[in-house]
Amino acid sequence: MTETTRPRTPGSRPGAPSWRMSRLFANVLTYAFLIAGGLLMLGPFVFSAMTAVKTPKQFNTTWPLTLPDPATVENFTALFSEQYNFVVPIAVTAQVVLVLVIGQMLTSILAAYAFAQLDFPGRDALFWVYLSTLMIPAVVTIIPLYSMMTTLGLKNSFAGLVVPFLFGSPYAIFLLRENFRSTPSDVLDAAKIDGAGVLRRLWQVMVPMNKPILATLVLITVVSQWNNFMWPLIIAPAPEWNVITVATAALQTQYNGNWTLVMAATTIALAPLVILFLVFQKQITSSLGVTGVR
Repeated sequence: MTETTRPRTPGSRPGAPSWRMSRLFANVLTYAFLIAGGLLMLGPFVFSAMTAVKTPKQFNTTWPLTLPDPATVENFTALFSEQYNFVVPIAVTAQVVLVLVIGQMLTSILAAYAFAQLDFPGRDALFWVYLSTLMIPAVVTIIPLYSMMTTLGLKNSFAGLVVPFLFGSPYAIFLLRENFRSTPSDVLDAAKIDGAGVLRRLWQVMVPMNKPILATLVLITVVSQWNNFMWPLIIAPAPEWNVITVATAALQTQYNGNWTLVMAATTIALAPLVILFLVFQKQITSSLGVTGVR
């Protein structure tokens, strides 16, 4: 007699339940790891915001992670009082960032287009020599820059803050050059046939096709210049030219950390960057795929 076999349902296979359980466990483990990493990254920002709404007494007498009870805005109001006058550092920082973003983006776009699309003697050699300056630590150039700026009489001035960083950065030029080189030549040839010159092809064809990477570079430039500390501290120590990072560091004295004030200033400094990221998040995500086919 032959043994009767149980009919299988379509799509069933041996070991399917254990396979589903292992896959579910892997997914749970992955999401748990991502959530833990997210909480670890958000921890300092949450701590900063919590400390900013505490009184100095509350911060010094309770556990640092204790919720503020009650929450207060006196640290923020103190920053904008006559004693600290935090409006000036915010205004100076905003002006510095605006000028540097415009200057760096304009010169980086022009230089990257020249390295990518124009043909001139020594183009590739000049590009790689310029790119090699990325290997030089920024702190190495502080003393020569300081000597140059003081010789020109630009210490404690707006020009001293912006002139050394006004022109295109090697990092931005490298990214833009690679994106410009991947632009289909047929599009540029069609524009050239239509009578478009070099600059017109750049601003009306190349730039619109590379908006995601340009938005990412704008964000990178804003963040790096907004958080710049060493150069403004050296070249413009006068209070009327303090940027927000220098003004925040100046809140601490030899005998008092003023941590609630410092955290309030840090929260104010972070807010524009968070807003900027939320505004440009789609462009940043799109820039991750700019190496694909256009």
